[in-house]
Amino acid sequence: MRKLPICTRPTRHSCANATKSAGCIFTILLYSFNALYAQQPAPTPPQGPVNAKSQPAAAQTQSPARTQPEAERRVAAAQQPQPQPQDLSADQLAKIEKAIAAFMAANHTPGASAAVVLGGKPVWSAGFGMADLENQVPATASTLYRLGSVSKSLTAVAVMQLWERGQLDLDAPVQKYCPAFPEKAAPITSRQLLAHLSGIRHYRPDSQGDVPDDSARHFRDMGEALQLFASDPLIDKPGTHFHYSTYGYTLLGCVVEGATRQKFMDYIVANVFHPAGMERTQADEHFAIIPHRTRWYHKTKNGTVVNAGVLDSSYKIPGGGLLSSADDMAQFESAILANRLTKLSTRDLMWTIPQPTEQKPSHYALGWFITDKLGVHLAGHTGGQQGTDTTFYIAPDRNAGVVVLANMDYADTTPVAEKILQIILGL
Repeated sequence: MRKLPICTRPTRHSCANATKSAGCIFTILLYSFNALYAQQPAPTPPQGPVNAKSQPAAAQTQSPARTQPEAERRVAAAQQPQPQPQDLSADQLAKIEKAIAAFMAANHTPGASAAVVLGGKPVWSAGFGMADLENQVPATASTLYRLGSVSKSLTAVAVMQLWERGQLDLDAPVQKYCPAFPEKAAPITSRQLLAHLSGIRHYRPDSQGDVPDDSARHFRDMGEALQLFASDPLIDKPGTHFHYSTYGYTLLGCVVEGATRQKFMDYIVANVFHPAGMERTQADEHFAIIPHRTRWYHKTKNGTVVNAGVLDSSYKIPGGGLLSSADDMAQFESAILANRLTKLSTRDLMWTIPQPTEQKPSHYALGWFITDKLGVHLAGHTGGQQGTDTTFYIAPDRNAGVVVLANMDYADTTPVAEKILQIILGL
């Protein structure tokens, strides 16, 4: 994620003679956004969630290995109560909407979308607030947001598919598939790239040698994007230290293209997005007209909501350049839980953490953060860049998941995603 200035929070407004309901808070939010942004009275905005969807779910139970042997984990998980096919209750929905309303009010977030997976299936999704403040376009469950680094988990699935199919050796030097990347003092493998153990640098604090902020420079292909960092020395010997690197995922994009003899986007659309039912997920093409794409917002130090800076993410599509919706990401979670994109054994490997040899333990597996929160084993990722903040979690032992996407940078969607998990799992 490219670092943006950290902003202060504006004063929270109140709603006279009204209860603190989700509808009241959304009314407050939308009026305050118009006052901040348009500096003129706003028409009456919609209250509550927009385009909420709810549908029955079908139960499945699978779980990844981590702290226990695989057989023991699966026996233990099978003995736990599993969510049955059902919609969310009215009480759960009210609590979710209240949590999202509080999140948006606290951050003055213009728009957000969320989705819930239970019993391995999407059961609810909705949009809140505005996708476009200037034109009063509501956010919906189909609104497209920049995923930011959540893109890495989708790319990881593509790479693991190729390994599963025998088309890619995770432990071969990357030059086997991407000869355009120069050899270094020690070989770098795709496994190390996935786990951020390659030693390839991330963005520099002074941005020297990186794409400048507010730049619309377009990169025509992976080869051109590689030139940003290919000649730089490694930070550490591969395998020894964890160094988070979006550039490492640009190199993985080149690896995928070499292994498949296809463009990265062509492969991931045909082999990940379409099989998962992610019909609107695509590259964030800066100059293209993309229906349902949200506008991007930023909050200044004085609390004013403004348009976010320019970003052409063509240099980092595999690691931070995809667009998706709450609906599509819920479909992705469902496909992962049902092992429709990879075999269960491949998913287990993807969620196994390779540890650096000369550093404290990592919590990052192959394209996914792995953690235990709220007493639940979780796999997921967060993302953030100009005009976006995103979080998604999968709870494999509970056959459940959550997605939260927002159209303002530094909105911090992770706490509200965790709150929704608590609500849907009864934690």
